[in-house]
Amino acid sequence: MHTDTERCVRAVQSKDARFDGWFFTAVLTTRIYCRPSCPVVPPKPENMVFHPSAAACQQAGFRACKRCRPDTSPGSPEWNQRADLVARAMRLIADGVVDREGVPGLAARLGYSARQVERQLLAELGAGPLALARAQRAQTARLLIETTALPMAQIAFAAGFASIRTFNDTVREVFALSPSELRARTPKRQGASTPGALSLRLPFRTPLNPDNLFGHLAATAVPGVEEWRDGSYRRTLRLPYGHGIVALAPRPDHIACRLTLSDLRDLTVAISRCRRLLDLDADPVAIDDQLRTDPVLAPLVDKAPGRRVPRTVDEAEFAVRAVLGQQVSTAAARTHAARLVTAYGEPVDDPEGGLTHLFPSPEALAALDPETLAMPRTRRTTFTTLVRALADGDLHLGVESDWPRTRAQFLALPGFGPWTADVIAMRALGDPDAFLPTDLGIRRAARELGLPSTPAALTARAAAWRPWRAYAVQYLWATDSHPINFLPV
Repeated sequence: MHTDTERCVRAVQSKDARFDGWFFTAVLTTRIYCRPSCPVVPPKPENMVFHPSAAACQQAGFRACKRCRPDTSPGSPEWNQRADLVARAMRLIADGVVDREGVPGLAARLGYSARQVERQLLAELGAGPLALARAQRAQTARLLIETTALPMAQIAFAAGFASIRTFNDTVREVFALSPSELRARTPKRQGASTPGALSLRLPFRTPLNPDNLFGHLAATAVPGVEEWRDGSYRRTLRLPYGHGIVALAPRPDHIACRLTLSDLRDLTVAISRCRRLLDLDADPVAIDDQLRTDPVLAPLVDKAPGRRVPRTVDEAEFAVRAVLGQQVSTAAARTHAARLVTAYGEPVDDPEGGLTHLFPSPEALAALDPETLAMPRTRRTTFTTLVRALADGDLHLGVESDWPRTRAQFLALPGFGPWTADVIAMRALGDPDAFLPTDLGIRRAARELGLPSTPAALTARAAAWRPWRAYAVQYLWATDSHPINFLPV
C-alpha cells in the first residue's frame, strides 16, 4: 500500500487509525516517522514519504515520533493473511527466530537460501531480516524500560542485544532519547513490582468483538493449562528460554496483558504469540465489508462486527487437542486433555490462580502407552501417529508452515479427515480462508439461515466469502447458543 501515495496522503490527513501498521509516514523536514493516525498537524504532502515498515524508516535515517509512538502500532494484517515467503518470514521474525538462530536459521526454516530471503524482504519491506529484527528489539527494549525497574544491562540482554553499547546506540538512534531519558519520561510504576511480571496493552484495529474470541478460549479451556479468572483468560506458555503465564482481558481500546516470565528473553515471543492467539493484527473492516456482500451474512456481521478467529499459542498442542476433540463433546475433549496434562505435563507454579502445568510436549506424549488412552482404538492410532510424527520432526508445525502443504500432510495421516485438517489450518496455522463445511455447528447454522446444508453445495456458496471463510465460520457459529459464543461472566 505504501506505493499508493495519494491513498496514503488521504489516510494521514484523515488520521485514519485503520491504516496503522499498514505503512509508516516519514517526514522529510523533521526526519521523524509516524503512524497514519498521528495526532499532530499533518505535514505538507510534498514533505511526506511512505515506507512499508518501521525498519525501513530507521534504515532511511528517520526516528520514531514521540507523540504517536509508531512502534506500538498493530502489526500489518498482510503477514497473517498471506502464505508466501515474505509473510512466512515476517511471522518467524516476530517469533524471535532471527535473534535465536540468525538469518541462516530463518532461511533454513523457510527452505530458501539466506540471499533469496534477504532479497525478497528488501524488495517488499525496504529492510532485510537483520534490520527488521533490530527494529523489533528496539520496541522490546522500550517496553521493558517503561514497564519495569530492571537495570539497563538486564534490559539490553533480555531484548536480544549482544552488547550494552549496541543497545544504547540503537535506542538513541530509533527514539532520539537515551534509555535513561526514556525511563524518566514514563509515569512512575506502570508495571508490576513482582520480578518477571509485566503489565502491558496490546493494540488492535477496531472493531473487536470479544464474545466468541474469549468465549471460545474459556469454554474449551484445559484445566491446569487454561482458566477464566476475574475477567481474564489465563494460560501457561511454553517458550524458547523457559515458560510463562499470561492473563488477557478485553478492554474497549486494547487487550490488557499481564505476563509472568521465567526468562525475560522470551518477552518478544510471548507478546507475538498472544497477539496471534487473539488474532489482533486482523483488519476487521476489510473482512466484514467482504462478508457483508452476502445478504445472508450481512445481518450477522451488522449485529456484532469485528469477530476474530480464536487461534493458539502452540501449533503442536492444538493439533493434539483437535484429535482429542474428534467426534466428542467439548466437555469430553477437555477431560481427555486434562488427563494427559496431569500425567505428562510439566508442573509450573502459579501463585495468582489455578494453573498447574504446561501442556505436554509431543516428545512426552510419544512415550505414553496407547492402552492408557480412554478412546476408541482407531482414534488411539490417529493420536499416536500424530504425536510420533511431531516428536520425530516428520511433521513440523509453526508460524512458517505452508498452509496447503501442511494440510495435505495431515490428510495423509490415518484418521485425519477434512474437518480435523481444516480446523487445524484455521486455528493453529492461521489460514484466514480455512472452511469447515462438514462441521455440525456450521451445517446447523446453514439450515437455519437458508444456506445450502450439504458440504459440496455450501463450499460452492462460500466461494464468495473468500479469502475470509475462517471469519465467516465465526459468524455462522455465533448463531448457536453454545457457550463458545458468549463472553464468560
